[in-house]
Amino acid sequence: MNKIPDEKTCIDMLEQAGCSTDVIRHCKAVCMLAEKIAEKVGADVDLVRAGALLHDIGRSKTHGIHHAVKGANIAKKLDLSELIIHIIERHIGAGLSIEVAQKLKLPKKDYRPQTLEEKIVCHADNLIDDFTKQTIEAEVEKALSDGLKDYAIQLVKLHVELSDLCGMDLNDI
Repeated sequence: MNKIPDEKTCIDMLEQAGCSTDVIRHCKAVCMLAEKIAEKVGADVDLVRAGALLHDIGRSKTHGIHHAVKGANIAKKLDLSELIIHIIERHIGAGLSIEVAQKLKLPKKDYRPQTLEEKIVCHADNLIDDFTKQTIEAEVEKALSDGLKDYAIQLVKLHVELSDLCGMDLNDI
């Protein structure tokens, strides 16, 4: 395939992979927010839409941190674009360094989002709690209460970077 699939094709892929209706509903909510951000910053909206819809395809296999790696593998088997594969693989947390990935027993790799589209999907996912948009402060508070100070710092950095590009606080988008 290697082209960017449309919304219906992405939903079909999620269903065929075995994703639950809740996972699909979450992916749709992330997609709605990611599209708004992408439009504001002039990113590739079609790529963001497909990446956001497919970011959790790996949850058809596991709901643990490895869902990103499993999802990237599914996307490779579906012959999806490397751009989408990277969005899926790099959306976990606010991005994971090689060191953090190794501590989590993920394959030795840098899982930090690189492109604007990767950052948008990653952060939109951080701002959607199940199906509902939350503030960055709520996500940071959760991270800090779980003792994840470095993650909280990364969240804020990503939020500020994208908010600056949008010309507005993403809490208000």
